Amino acid sequence: MSATRPTRGWWREFRTLDVEVALRAAVAAVVPLSILVATGRTEWAAYAAFGAMTAIFGRSEPYATRIRTVTTAAVVQITATGLGILLSVAHAPLGVEAAVLAVLVTGVIVTFNLLGVTPSGPLFAVFGLLVCAAQPIDDGTGWQRWGIAWAAAAFAWLLAMSGWVLRRAAPGRTKAVFRDLPRRTPVRVRGWSDPRLWLNVVQNVAAALLAGAAAMALGIGHPYWAVVSAVAVIPPARAAHTAQRAVHRVTGTLVGVVATALVLWPDPPVWVLILVIAVCQFGAELLVGRHYGAALVFITPLALTVVHLASPVPLFGLLADRVVETALGAAVGILAVLAARRFVEVRPMPPPTSATPTVGPSTSDRPDRP
Repeated sequence: MSATRPTRGWWREFRTLDVEVALRAAVAAVVPLSILVATGRTEWAAYAAFGAMTAIFGRSEPYATRIRTVTTAAVVQITATGLGILLSVAHAPLGVEAAVLAVLVTGVIVTFNLLGVTPSGPLFAVFGLLVCAAQPIDDGTGWQRWGIAWAAAAFAWLLAMSGWVLRRAAPGRTKAVFRDLPRRTPVRVRGWSDPRLWLNVVQNVAAALLAGAAAMALGIGHPYWAVVSAVAVIPPARAAHTAQRAVHRVTGTLVGVVATALVLWPDPPVWVLILVIAVCQFGAELLVGRHYGAALVFITPLALTVVHLASPVPLFGLLADRVVETALGAAVGILAVLAARRFVEVRPMPPPTSATPTVGPSTSDRPDRP
């Protein structure tokens, strides 16, 4: 009897670590990447990775809600990737890229909040847009690259919904094997009238543009790291404003950079890198809802390895850029958080209503990666 109880307790705790979501996300990333490696198209890895991010949405949602969430996320990821490819093909000037970034951030935040998508921030879309825009495309393969993103998003969508089939295949074992799906994320048709939503839009747009401009002015390579870091620090609309995630981001990134150096320095074969991506994706999803800093120990090698696969550069420069621009972006994000906090003190927001409910500092809107 005493031996059985600890075992059951351990299994219950194991299930709470979102193993199902972590496995889903890892498979969604690794399968498309493996196909690209096998077909000699490793340089297209980034497009597959951004489409695969669809699989991390819909966490703990019942499937009637999840189909709305993951479909919206897939459309956003495909759109962001396509815009990035278009900017690259057109050799768009920085002013145009900044305008597209601002429009995308606004559209994603409003859409996700109205449709109840979690995580509700624009982080993944921003990362996809800027990395794809930074990839040179001079061989006329823009459509093929976008097709990779479509295929990866479709595969991730199927994985995200696969639990519906598995739960019905063994209905008597559902509660013993699978986690409960308690989250309800209703559509907020009148959410656009919430001033807190538009404050969040202004925060993200201003922080993204300022971080990118600062990185460009300082001449740092990979300026999109600064933009992504700034957006990652800002909490979602109607959530508590805290600078804690900025501290987690910087410290977790530093440890993650060391881990990345240990992985990439020996110049391992590409299949080892695919395995690293799988392990990091799995570990990141297990930890991101519990401690963002710990999750970044996995998220940083994951992001850097994907970028390294797509466009290999000298390792030291890649790691140095990641550290410097993470600190820069986090600093800009903190300024945006403090400015919004001060604004709310001077101009208090109206109380929440059923159309614009409050959002606490829960794990559902966690900043995730990259």
